[in-house]
Amino acid sequence: MIDPITLSVIEAGLQQVCDEMDLTFSRAAFSPVIAEANDRSDGIYDAADGSLIAQGAGGLPVFVGTMQASTRTLIAMIAKGEAAAPKPGDIYIVNDPYLGGTHLMDVRFAKPFYRGGKIFCWLSNTGHWPDTGGAVPGGFSASATSVEQEGLRLPPVRLFKEGTLDAEIYAIICSNIRVASQRIGDVKAQAAALMVGEERLSALMDRYGDDTVAGAIAELRRRAARQMESFIAEIPEGRHEATAWVDSDGVVNEPLAIRLAVTRQGEGLRFDFTGSSAPCTGPMNSVRATTLSSVYLAMRHIFPEVPISAGAFEPLEVTGIEGTFLDAHYPRPVSGCAAEVSQRIAEAVFAALAPALPKRVTAAPAGTSGNFALGGHDPETGRDFVMYQLSGGGYGGAASGDGISNGCSTIGISKAPPVEIMEQQFPVLYHHYRLREGSGGAGEHRGGFGLDYMVELRRGEARASFVMDHGRFGPQGALGGSDGAVNEVTVWQNGTPITPEHLSKAQDIPLKPGDRVEVRTPGGGGYGNPARRDPEAVAHDLAMGYYSEAELRALFPGQ
Repeated sequence: MIDPITLSVIEAGLQQVCDEMDLTFSRAAFSPVIAEANDRSDGIYDAADGSLIAQGAGGLPVFVGTMQASTRTLIAMIAKGEAAAPKPGDIYIVNDPYLGGTHLMDVRFAKPFYRGGKIFCWLSNTGHWPDTGGAVPGGFSASATSVEQEGLRLPPVRLFKEGTLDAEIYAIICSNIRVASQRIGDVKAQAAALMVGEERLSALMDRYGDDTVAGAIAELRRRAARQMESFIAEIPEGRHEATAWVDSDGVVNEPLAIRLAVTRQGEGLRFDFTGSSAPCTGPMNSVRATTLSSVYLAMRHIFPEVPISAGAFEPLEVTGIEGTFLDAHYPRPVSGCAAEVSQRIAEAVFAALAPALPKRVTAAPAGTSGNFALGGHDPETGRDFVMYQLSGGGYGGAASGDGISNGCSTIGISKAPPVEIMEQQFPVLYHHYRLREGSGGAGEHRGGFGLDYMVELRRGEARASFVMDHGRFGPQGALGGSDGAVNEVTVWQNGTPITPEHLSKAQDIPLKPGDRVEVRTPGGGGYGNPARRDPEAVAHDLAMGYYSEAELRALFPGQ
């Protein structure tokens, strides 16, 4: 039996190993989406079944489940002889969405960690590469009808063999992606993060002993399961239902339904998605690993006290996704699964459980990553470029107060790269970057405000593509609160404003110098009856210019 103090110290030590991997990855990466936006994650996984042991606190929550699924798949493929057997120093690379992934731009590395000549665990990380080939720069092809149009798909192969980069495999990768000369910085950063993790984990195990650390890991998993079960007990028994909507799949201009019934059964919780829309033509399909991870991250939002461990997922059962767009199989396109559909799944969980857990669950947040990619040639530098911009939005109101404005997305802690960095690296100019005042849904506690930015191409020619959502339906209010404002995208070509057919999904839009793209992200949903809002809070919103007097009279009657 491990004493509580040693257990706590080892738990913190495992977390610190992952945090240092995260820090190394971001500091060494070349691409702003990793170096500045922190669109990455690092973790430690069980040698036998790939179960999550620990993950960096600064990593994207959506990768909690997908990296576990990916590691499990890799272990199974090695056992079957479908992937090469590992040796010390090997690092596998994989981005295949159907093998426990997300979309093709999320590239995963996995490294076996050896103790005494045997694999003790796996170290793994995921980084969002700004381009993996495909029909459009950045990979977000809004009208893709097969995964091949989205980019290069890699099965698990050893990119590093006994510590040495395989030049032939790397050449194949570079031959299929844009701006290939810049990827070596991200590749080496990703590998360096795993090497740092190897050093730090070795030091931890040298200090406490292999058996003690292994025993602590098993005990932490058991405790995480028990803790999640104790929180599930707060949920009233019965069936809690909700529906969330995806605007369209980017090809067929009709909404997709996510129908969810959450049922508490004793110490467990079942999430049944029966009745959700069928697999779609465009890229808004979600692979199984992402769908499960979306449920896990939603529960992490509701019960943040539960540690990040595979044990926390054990009381959660997901059913009813077979035959729906939430269980995509090859060759369905999936570029929108992690960044957009995952957030709609989380929104369905929030909407279902808000009446049951009013003190814990918020109204829906903005629920879109605002994926905007711009690729072209800069005549001043003589180089091609691929720029990827993500953006925040409003959080939903809660029992404790108003939602945060311009917060990061539901699926992670990634922040938008600084405007100064983007203007320095790419031939663009931001005309404004500000709060989208008035976009929060009305409620006793209103939703937070979204973001409003406008970016202009300064020189050369480029093509713009974006895969976003919530352009047709705003983030849902809770317990009588109003929905937040919808996402709005406007493209200005030769001074003429154009709204895309699919509202916030389009691809291959040609831009010339002076052309602009404006994005106005959603505000969060409101929480509670707007008529009960504190008059002082209404007066403060007016004094700050968040709403006009006319807007306040319409949104908050009687105030």
